[in-house]
Amino acid sequence: MASQVLLIKPKRFVDDRGWFCEPYNKNRFKDLGIADDFVQDNQSLSVRAGTLRGLHFQTPPHQQGKLVRCVTGKIFDVVVDIRRGSPTYGQWVGAELNAENGYQLYVPAGYAHGFLTLEESTEVMYKVTDFYAPKNDAGLQWNDPQINIRWPFLEGVEPLLSPKDQAQALLADFDSPFLYDGVPMSLVEV
Repeated sequence: MASQVLLIKPKRFVDDRGWFCEPYNKNRFKDLGIADDFVQDNQSLSVRAGTLRGLHFQTPPHQQGKLVRCVTGKIFDVVVDIRRGSPTYGQWVGAELNAENGYQLYVPAGYAHGFLTLEESTEVMYKVTDFYAPKNDAGLQWNDPQINIRWPFLEGVEPLLSPKDQAQALLADFDSPFLYDGVPMSLVEV
C-alpha cells in the first residue's frame, strides 16, 4: 500500500464530442504504488457552497484508504497526518478538485480527510478500502488551532457542518492508533 498522499491527474482524451478518461485503472494505480483493494464507492451531494465535511477517518481494524474525486462543482480537499511518531503529525496538505480538472486525491489510511465545497450542488465520489464501520468512525475538529487549516471560505459564507462534525475531538485529545511508516507526508503530483 502506498503511504504517500497523491494528487492524481488522469489523462483526458479530448475530441469534438468532449472527453474520455479512466478515473481508475488497477494496473496504472499499481504502478503508482497503490495496490489497495477498493471495496465500496461513496457519493455525496452538497447543495450549498460552503458545506464542510470532515475531518473523518476510520480506526483499525477498519481503517480506510480513499480515492476522492469531484464529479460536479468544486472542492478544497484536505488531508491531515495522524500517524503517531510522524515528523509531519498534525500537518495538512490540500488541493482543489473540480469537475473541470478531473484531479483525484489518494488518501492512505492513517490520515484524516475533509473537504469544503466551493460551488453549489457539488458532488463528490470516493472509493474506500474497507466498509463503513460505525464503531470505528472517528474524526477531528475542522477548525482545530493546532492543525490550523487555511480553508478558502467564500466571503460572507459561514461553513455548514453536520452536528457530528461540530463535536469532533481536538488533535491534542486524540490518542492515535496509526503508526508512522517512515514516509513523511507531502503532496505528490502524478
